[in-house]
Amino acid sequence: MPKNKTHSGAKKRFRVTGSGKILREKAGKRHNLEKKPSKVTRRLTGTVELAKADVKSAKKMLGL
Repeated sequence: MPKNKTHSGAKKRFRVTGSGKILREKAGKRHNLEKKPSKVTRRLTGTVELAKADVKSAKKMLGL
């Protein structure tokens, strides 16, 4: 049986919690921050739980 390889892009983007939830960073906070209102940049901070529809594919890419 062939070995399963972890998707290298997915391992950089997703983090798995101890309870098995998958977390991701919010998009849109890499550049042009001077043009964006503070309200928007504050909204984009932190990590959030991955959408339920994406959990299955993310787990497959992470080898879970």
